[in-house]
Amino acid sequence: MFISNAYAQTAAGGDMSSSLMGMLPLVLMFVVLYFVMIRPQMKRQKEHRAMIDALAKGDEVATAGGLLGKVTRLGEAYVAVEIANGVEVQVQRTAVVQVLPKGTIK
Repeated sequence: MFISNAYAQTAAGGDMSSSLMGMLPLVLMFVVLYFVMIRPQMKRQKEHRAMIDALAKGDEVATAGGLLGKVTRLGEAYVAVEIANGVEVQVQRTAVVQVLPKGTIK
C-alpha cells in the first residue's frame, strides 16, 4: 500500500551489481580479519613449533606455568626440566614457551 510498485520490484528482483555491492562489506571484513588475526596467529604457531623441535639438552627454558629451568632429558611428548639442584619436573613440550639465553638461570 505505502510502497510504490517500482521500488518493490527493484527490491524483490534486484540486479546482480546491487547484490554484489551488498556483499562487498562482508567480504572486506573477512579479508581484514585474515590479515589482522588469522595470519599472525599462524605465523606464531609456526615459530613456536620450530622452537620446540629445536630444543636440546642443556637449553634454559621458561614454561607456561612460569617455571625456569634447564632441559635435562628430551622425550617424544615430554621434556624433563631441572628447576633446582636435584629437582626435576616433567612438562609437555608444548608447555615450553621460551628458550632463554645461556647463563640466564644462576
